[in-house]
Amino acid sequence: MYLYNSATRKKQEFVPNHPDIVKMYTCGPTVYHFAHIGNLRSYIMEDILEKYLRYLGYNVKRVMNITDVGHLTSDADEGEDKMLKGAKREHKSVLEIAKFYTDAFFDDCAKLNIKTPDVVEPATNCIDDYIRIITKLMDTGYAYFAGGNVYFDTSKLERYYIFNDFNQDDLNVGVREGVEEDTNKRNKNDFVLWFTKSKFEDQALKWDSPWGVGYPGWHIECSGISMKHLGEDLDIHCGGIDNAFPHHTNEIAQSESYLGHHWCNFWMHVLHLNTTSGKMSKSSGEFLTVSLLQEKGYDPLAYRFFCLQSHYRKILVFSWENLDNAQVAYNKLIARIAALKPGDGEVDAEALAALQEKFRAAMDNDLNTSLAVTAVYDVLKAKTNDETKLAALADFDRVLSLGLIEKAAAKREELKKQAVTAGEFTIVSESGESDPEVEAKIQARQDAKKAKNFAEADRIRDELKAAGIEVTDIPHGAKWKRV
Repeated sequence: MYLYNSATRKKQEFVPNHPDIVKMYTCGPTVYHFAHIGNLRSYIMEDILEKYLRYLGYNVKRVMNITDVGHLTSDADEGEDKMLKGAKREHKSVLEIAKFYTDAFFDDCAKLNIKTPDVVEPATNCIDDYIRIITKLMDTGYAYFAGGNVYFDTSKLERYYIFNDFNQDDLNVGVREGVEEDTNKRNKNDFVLWFTKSKFEDQALKWDSPWGVGYPGWHIECSGISMKHLGEDLDIHCGGIDNAFPHHTNEIAQSESYLGHHWCNFWMHVLHLNTTSGKMSKSSGEFLTVSLLQEKGYDPLAYRFFCLQSHYRKILVFSWENLDNAQVAYNKLIARIAALKPGDGEVDAEALAALQEKFRAAMDNDLNTSLAVTAVYDVLKAKTNDETKLAALADFDRVLSLGLIEKAAAKREELKKQAVTAGEFTIVSESGESDPEVEAKIQARQDAKKAKNFAEADRIRDELKAAGIEVTDIPHGAKWKRV
């Protein structure tokens, strides 16, 4: 398998540090509000990565943090505290806000078939871990105390910028939105490890530390939580592209300075989901959540399908029209799978292996989910029996998690019940399309069979076959496809 490594800016063959386990860390949500669907695109793709690693036979340990303290809106450790903002907005405590929105986040994940990581750790659980790391950074000269806060000294590094070709002027006050001058800093790009003095005098959560009562900076939590559960090295670290700078840049700086060696081998960043007017956010335009999609009649898995139709390293543009198209395509896909007949022969191992090879070729190429979806359609067109097709689709859906087999089975039962209740003959297209002329001839064939005019029924079947239409009898109806 080859993955694009943001740190080296090229695709590299994935080889884990240890033969018995893949250590994977993903940046979790800041639980001050509902997650919007742009946030959830990253979690869908991280879920795909984890499931594909397991599909390949790797033992994976995936850890994710929950930011429930100290996440500031500015990328320079200034700006408004998001957790405090949420508490004020809803007249609740910070911990009440964190609990409510953590539960809401995992509820959304369940609707999107996103697996919960093996370890989920709130930032507030690991204060002692942060203090231990910061203490060593102070002792070794990588951090300094100024104006009541502890800062990381980026001038001590041979290389600070890892993912972007920034220059010093990029961090000047006023160049980027939200960056304010902090006169305590020795260098413009230094960042806070621990606050005891900040503009938030009413900060709800504070702890004792060697530097006074305060709270950790945003960046230190991921380093601390990762080391606590995964040790001193990582195979893969994931997050949205927003995290590359400064969050992941600062994680590398503090982690490698603390450890004294290379920390993480692969960095994976998922690009934005944009609206037609620009980047999606919680503060601009319609607040797009999974619940809103459901209220408008969309299946959450149609949104997952929409995300998988594009590569994770490409910006994806959301519009209601685009989602409509994805929903229609998803429904047709389920209808085509529902038209397959379970138990139609035995699984053809050779045909199954050939179909799996196409799927793996797509996924091995930097998680090309667009081509993986194409591999799903290739299964439906394959010249093999339905049991083999269903086996291939179930196999692929271990990774894609689109509910293909379950939803198709439910659709099959729904059609069967409708036919029995109404005493009707159900005509199903394997492609999900509708063709009144074809359906009329199939119905005429059924009428001829009921009238015991089998010669006429055979004539109509031969006529359809000559026109490239193959008809198969199923309980309470017939299915057809173009050949």
